[in-house]
Amino acid sequence: MDMKLTGKTVLITGGSRGIGYACAMAFAAEGCAVHIASRSKESLESARDKIRARHNVPVEIHVADFAQGDTVRAVVDAVGHADILVNNAGAIPRGDIFAMTEAKWREAWELKMFGYVNATRAMLEKMYARKSGVVVNVIGLAGEVFNYDYVAGTTANAGLMAFTRAVGSKSVDHGVRVVAINPPGTRTDRMTTLLRSQAQQQWGDPERWPELTKHLPFGRPAEPDEVADLAVFLASERASYISGVVMTLDAGIGARH
Repeated sequence: MDMKLTGKTVLITGGSRGIGYACAMAFAAEGCAVHIASRSKESLESARDKIRARHNVPVEIHVADFAQGDTVRAVVDAVGHADILVNNAGAIPRGDIFAMTEAKWREAWELKMFGYVNATRAMLEKMYARKSGVVVNVIGLAGEVFNYDYVAGTTANAGLMAFTRAVGSKSVDHGVRVVAINPPGTRTDRMTTLLRSQAQQQWGDPERWPELTKHLPFGRPAEPDEVADLAVFLASERASYISGVVMTLDAGIGARH
């Protein structure tokens, strides 16, 4: 299926690793010019070189901390012509209401919650002016399946779901769509590292980590490419009547609780 994205420009936050990197590869495969932003110059350069080598499209990197509002606005100003924004940067630590002190909570939300809000606000100004564009928020299943031991993350994700629905309900009046994806646990390097550590503690063998995912649908976690494929579809003209919607990509995990 032709997604009709050839020649479009996409900005992806947290685009050097994990789901963000998979999104960058997927959009590049569709012929998009790609801009990726993250804090690590080394990771960005590595991702850029791999994307260019595989898909031969323009790839630009932006070393930026999206927890800083001024930095967000500077990057968006530099890539204000982007047709698509994928908000993906942000990892909130686990912890219950007592473990997540005010300082920890605020620090976590500066990147995940306010990073998404600030990037969307700045990009919508550009998109509204030209009456076209798409924002895709990669949020997380914890926004639907509330978790006491991940209270800052589950609360932020629920808020970003509401944010997507509220903004996406009216952005269409300006020719712009705002949508979101709620992926479950996904086989990123971060997840694999955590599972390897758990397998080491439980069995003394980190290589047994896949056994910890056997209870999941299909006996495995989601793959980054599966999230990226949905992001590409939602950003394409094939999804032209979808806005203010959060798509759950969890193979039914949420319904099992």
